[in-house]
Amino acid sequence: MEHFVVSARKYRPQTFKDVVGQEAITNTLINAIENNHLAQALLFTGPRGVGKTTCARILAKMINSDGSEPENEDFAFNIFELDAASNNSVDDIRSLTDQVRIPPQVGKYKVYIIDEVHMLSQAAFNAFLKTLEEPPKHCIFILATTEKHKIIPTILSRCQIFDFKRITVKDAKHYLKYIADEQGITADDDALHIIAQKADGAMRDALSIFDRVVSFSGKNLTRQAVTENLNVLDYETYFRSTDLILENKIPELLILFNTTLSKGFDGHHYIAGLASHFRDLLVCQNDKTVDLLEVGEETKEKYLEQSSKASYNFLVKGIELANDCDLKYKSSKNQRLLVELCLMQLASITFDGEKKNSTRFIIPASYFKSKGIHPIPVNLPNTTIQQEADVTIQHDEPTPDALETSKVEEIPTPKIELNRDERTSGLSLKSIRAKKEHQIKQMDVVIDVENLPQEPFTEEQFLNAWNAYIAQLHKKGEKIMASILEMGEPKVAKTDIQLEFPNETLKVELERAQHPLMEFLRKTLKNYSLKLDITVNEEISKKYAFTTQEKYEKLKEKNPNIEVLRKTFGLDI
Repeated sequence: MEHFVVSARKYRPQTFKDVVGQEAITNTLINAIENNHLAQALLFTGPRGVGKTTCARILAKMINSDGSEPENEDFAFNIFELDAASNNSVDDIRSLTDQVRIPPQVGKYKVYIIDEVHMLSQAAFNAFLKTLEEPPKHCIFILATTEKHKIIPTILSRCQIFDFKRITVKDAKHYLKYIADEQGITADDDALHIIAQKADGAMRDALSIFDRVVSFSGKNLTRQAVTENLNVLDYETYFRSTDLILENKIPELLILFNTTLSKGFDGHHYIAGLASHFRDLLVCQNDKTVDLLEVGEETKEKYLEQSSKASYNFLVKGIELANDCDLKYKSSKNQRLLVELCLMQLASITFDGEKKNSTRFIIPASYFKSKGIHPIPVNLPNTTIQQEADVTIQHDEPTPDALETSKVEEIPTPKIELNRDERTSGLSLKSIRAKKEHQIKQMDVVIDVENLPQEPFTEEQFLNAWNAYIAQLHKKGEKIMASILEMGEPKVAKTDIQLEFPNETLKVELERAQHPLMEFLRKTLKNYSLKLDITVNEEISKKYAFTTQEKYEKLKEKNPNIEVLRKTFGLDI
């Protein structure tokens, strides 16, 4: 069996032009070599797998090359690689400084590449300081690390620092496409894009994933094979989920989530991916932000199509709900229920059913036109506090009774002028006094009845209207006011309604609530001359028993034997 070489080694760049995604650094190094401005101590820092060690080897080869040597010459005698993770003692550094003094046998420079330099001990760093500050002319040090913050400042100040950046998804995908073509592999654009995303900016990781997926799927690399092998959720899952959310299909959405879980995916992974999907849809709604979408061309068209179906407000609210679920997931005791509840809330954002709360309950006029219903305009009264408004009441064709009722409803309500400048706090005594004064003004309003109906009525009609109003109070739950009205026996003398109460308290309570009562009676009896006259007759109070002693006295009047019974058995009241 032929020996297999992984792609990360097989396709390791041999020149600066082959390095992916680090053009700024490679161009700087090339210019420094050409202009003889290369420092003797360089520090390459950045994430894993972005080309730090590769660039160090290429640089070591370039500074020793004069163009006359063979192409495959690697100057192995001039390049020394030291792993600081396993050679981090003071003795190792002393051995290194002893070797530095010896000039190269071949080429111009001896290059020392110290990888993972942050692993050196404090004493080793201090032992290395003098050599790093004043190295021999024939010696160049290249330090590489992923954790620059662990290197002491005295070392950093002696080095020329190059910060390597993460490789973008676009650059990684293009390089993977090149390697796939070199190996004769047919690869979908979306499949390579998923591999580049999974690598998270590390080219070495991307090549390792590429080798693994090729071993799984062979010469034909599809998106489905990549998602299945890498155990990542396919775009289609999120597209389908979003369609069901927009269509308010909660049962189908929960079934899709259950299917996702049955494939071995985590609920946290699903809801976090859904939030990212909403974010991608949001950036697709503006031509200026479409470039922020890092997907393949085929998938990009799907995003643009679905973003046209979703509103801006829906996507913002969806991101908020999904992100909130993401934050609560780890601390939740019932994680599946948490995600399912979030999905139901998402599917209810655009739901406009009868049970949904809404701050606006306006029925469009087109609905009534389609039903053949014509509006009847009603002019509302103008007051100094409420702004003028045109309101249209919608109902069927008006009957004669309805027309007569509408005429009564159009009666202007008397105006009460309030001084807007005198504003008081709702919690002050002054505000309470102002409220009472306002109520007194309402009571003192005199209605102009010259142009209003004054039809005659019988006592029976009046009592029916009176009892009907009491029934309304019972239905509304206003039991106290209903009891007060039932306590008095109204008498009618022409248009005067006379009531007698046993004390002043009942009189005041009824005076405060008399306006809706009189409005109801006037409209029902169609007589706007009705007036209410309330008097206090303390003799009536004898008819009512309020305290326990009063109740006992009433019972004793009806049956004197109760007193004998109480004394015989020594009972208390």
